[in-house]
Amino acid sequence: MGNLDERALGLVTAATRVEVFTGAGMSADSGIPTYRDARTGVWENVDPQAMASIDAWAKDPEPIWAWYLWRRTLAARADPHAGHRALSDWEAAHVTTQNIDDLHERAGSGDVTHLHGSLFEFRCSICARPWRGEVPHLEEPVERLTPPSCPLCGNLVRPGVVWFGEPLPAGEWQAAERAMREADLVVVVGTSGVVQPAASLPLIAHELGTPIIEVSPQATELTRFAEVFCEGTAAEVLPALVDAAR
Repeated sequence: MGNLDERALGLVTAATRVEVFTGAGMSADSGIPTYRDARTGVWENVDPQAMASIDAWAKDPEPIWAWYLWRRTLAARADPHAGHRALSDWEAAHVTTQNIDDLHERAGSGDVTHLHGSLFEFRCSICARPWRGEVPHLEEPVERLTPPSCPLCGNLVRPGVVWFGEPLPAGEWQAAERAMREADLVVVVGTSGVVQPAASLPLIAHELGTPIIEVSPQATELTRFAEVFCEGTAAEVLPALVDAAR
């Protein structure tokens, strides 16, 4: 990327409380397949929505369990990129992510809010007790696996992610809302701005008059709300933004 827009330079140098809102484009720079691109091998002709609802889980959990463990493997194989590492060095920044990988944490960010859960967390599908036991590590995708049972109630353990039709976790949503309201700068990175309700969060900042910088290779549904649009990938743009903040 070339030189940063002068408005972007001014905003990042003046900011003291930055809310960074990341989506799938952030992880794409690390080579993690997007939700639909994860349909490889035995799931090539499967609609991802069929793998992401509590109704589908109740009918046949074994292919869903296998698919999420494979996605976990793909996430674990990926490495944080320069954009992740830059954010971890930005002392003024809090990160809210729609992503279910752990790349922000592995890059060194200690204050990350996961709106859609995590591939690396598991809980009982009925009583929600966190699962602390082992789960299989897949070197290759498999078609079916039997999930473990909850030691408390005996029901099946499920991936700790948010499925279609499920509410976002209340604590994480409240933390994200609070961060948007308290920020004096919002940086939106790699999100299409169409997945609700998460996409409504930057609008909180916009309504408060908080400046928004968007980082994306192309315009999105949120571009019209941004004071500055930085065209480029997260790995290209974020290191320059953080360097300017210093």
